[in-house]
Amino acid sequence: MARESRIGYERDKFRLWTDADHDGCDTRKEVLLAEAVKKPRQGKSCRLTGGTWRSYYDDRTVTDARKLDIDHVVPLAEAWDSGASKWTAQRREQYANDLDADRSLVAVSLGPNRTKGVKDPAEWMPPAKDATCAYVTDWLTTKLRWKLIVDSAEARALRTIAAGCLDVTVTFTPAP
Repeated sequence: MARESRIGYERDKFRLWTDADHDGCDTRKEVLLAEAVKKPRQGKSCRLTGGTWRSYYDDRTVTDARKLDIDHVVPLAEAWDSGASKWTAQRREQYANDLDADRSLVAVSLGPNRTKGVKDPAEWMPPAKDATCAYVTDWLTTKLRWKLIVDSAEARALRTIAAGCLDVTVTFTPAP
C-alpha cells in the first residue's frame, strides 16, 4: 500500500489494441472472440459480425459488438498511478493488451464502462449486484499480477467489499 500519483500520465503512453500473434485480430477483437456467448462470424481482416455477449458489469446481453467496450479492469490511469509510470513503453504495451490473464480485459456495455472511467473500487462498483465479488476478484488479480500498489481508500473499499464475498479465491500468474 502506498500513495498513488498521476503525474505525467497520458493515455497515449499505453499502446492499445495490438495484434501480437499476427493473426489479423487485434486485442479488442481477441477479447470479443474469447468472451462471446455466441461466437461471431469472423470475416476478412478479422471483421466480426453477429455474436452475443454478456456484460457482467450490468448483467446485460449485447448482440452488437460496437455497443461493447473492452475495459481494462484496472484502468490505464490507475495502473499509471499504481506503478506503471516506472515501466518501459514495452511493459505498458503488454499491460494494455494483456490476453494472458483471463480477466484483466473484459467486454462490457458502453454505459457502465464510461461511468467507471478511471475510478477505482473506492469510487465505483458495477451496477449489477451479482458482479461485485467478481469485479473485486478481477481487480485484485490484475493488481497482483502486475505488482501494482493500492492506496489507502482503495484498500479499505476492497476489504469492505471482499468481506461480503463467500468462497472467493484470488489466484494469478505474475506478468512476464
